[in-house]
Amino acid sequence: MPEQPPRLSLSHGERKRRDILAMAVDLGSEQGLESLSIGRLAEATGMSRSGLFAHFGSKEELQLATVAAAQADFEARVLAAGRDAEPGLERLRALYGAWLDYVEGIAFRGGCFFFTTSAEYGSRSGAVHDRLAQLALRWIGDLAQEARTALRTGELRPEADPRQIVFRLHAFAQEANWARELFSDGEAFDHARQAADELLTREANETERAPTTRTP
Repeated sequence: MPEQPPRLSLSHGERKRRDILAMAVDLGSEQGLESLSIGRLAEATGMSRSGLFAHFGSKEELQLATVAAAQADFEARVLAAGRDAEPGLERLRALYGAWLDYVEGIAFRGGCFFFTTSAEYGSRSGAVHDRLAQLALRWIGDLAQEARTALRTGELRPEADPRQIVFRLHAFAQEANWARELFSDGEAFDHARQAADELLTREANETERAPTTRTP
């Protein structure tokens, strides 16, 4: 058998940075990124300010690194769900379902990191806003691409509007996260799943779904 390459392991410094960023994402989900300072994170992790400065040279660098850590977690848990699904409606359902599962099952103290920080930075400018907007547009674009594929292949009604479908799907997820966090609504994500299923079923091409009948 061919010799297997050695498995790479994280250095102590890399593991420490990963743990710091996990705490930063958790705090950011609850308090936002603006309040996420070197001092606040030092208090939460039990590290010294100088120790944290060895990992992050500035508050903005810490904020951007926190966004990157949240992005990596999202991609590993959500985007992977669509890889084995057929492009189009099947993949759209798989991605959206994985997203709802991800947000519902999040252990962060403030719920979805990206919902919190997107609202916080919606009217701001700067590198953190730009990065959050870029990631949101990329995710919306991923969903829209599958909706457009479904339209092109006849899975959706010819009159269906992919942008409107994705807008509604995104709104269902935001509403579910809001209701769960503000009201502790344990059924919020079930409502979102039902609303999404009803929307996609309604927009599906009835001709494609109808069984084929043969003339004797």
